[in-house]
Amino acid sequence: MADSSSSDAGGARPLDAPRSRATLVGLSAVLLWALLALFTIGSSPVPPLLLNALCFGIGGMVGVVWMAVSGTAHRLRQVPLAVYAFGTAGLFGYHILYFSAFRLSPTAETGLIAYLWPLFIVLGSALLPGERLRAAHVAGALLAFAGAALIVLGRGSDGSASGLGQMLAFGCALTWTAYSLISRRLGTVPTESVAVFCIATAVLSAVAHVIFEPTIWPDSPMGWASVLLLGLGPVGIAFYTWDVGMKRGDVQLLGVASYAAPLLSTLALIIAGIAEASVTLLVAALLITGGAALAARAGKARRKISASKDV
Repeated sequence: MADSSSSDAGGARPLDAPRSRATLVGLSAVLLWALLALFTIGSSPVPPLLLNALCFGIGGMVGVVWMAVSGTAHRLRQVPLAVYAFGTAGLFGYHILYFSAFRLSPTAETGLIAYLWPLFIVLGSALLPGERLRAAHVAGALLAFAGAALIVLGRGSDGSASGLGQMLAFGCALTWTAYSLISRRLGTVPTESVAVFCIATAVLSAVAHVIFEPTIWPDSPMGWASVLLLGLGPVGIAFYTWDVGMKRGDVQLLGVASYAAPLLSTLALIIAGIAEASVTLLVAALLITGGAALAARAGKARRKISASKDV
């Protein structure tokens, strides 16, 4: 299969959708992921593995319905088993860490740490073949980690915060970074494959739930609504739209836009009354998003220099 990174760098034409339209589709994923923390907290007291099984089951059914309507299920035969295994491991690992982090530490600070992945992806991408780490990348990393330090040092103000939970949030940021960067090297696969990733993750989560967890269902209509919305949006449609955007849209713009997710996530928690607005939280959010944007700008500037040398 062709390396998708080569088509991104060269500005290749989209596969079967206008570039601008695909970019807008991808941007919808960022908006949906901004609600992940809010719905995860609302789904309490469902244990993480059961929540994973329920949400990914719903997300997988979204893909099944889509393929049934569009008649594109035959595309799944094009995908190697290794890709299915990789995608399942990435989704399963990331969300287990994420849900567990919020069970232990259901705070806005946990969400901000988990959303360090945009910065890590930018820094990791700079180390890929043909790229180089620049001073601005390092400066962006320092800004973002300064924001994370503010969050961790300030967690004593919230009795529900947990150091272990925030460590798990950091681990899920690293997991999504690895999943994203390795995906760039796997080549183009049909978006329909995401449905298989979701269903396989749901099955693994259900098995693990039976072995390791007590079965605790949502205890209110709001809890059931949160589970349903998680499966339809942040753990469902978002993965399909993000895949479309990454394969056919403006990858650089989507990467920069993803840095808005932590700030939007925090605003959602504040509006819902789960978190309180504070100067420290605002500064931390600005440092993290600002550092990520600086790193992304440095990467874009390098590509422009490389392109001018090739002319």
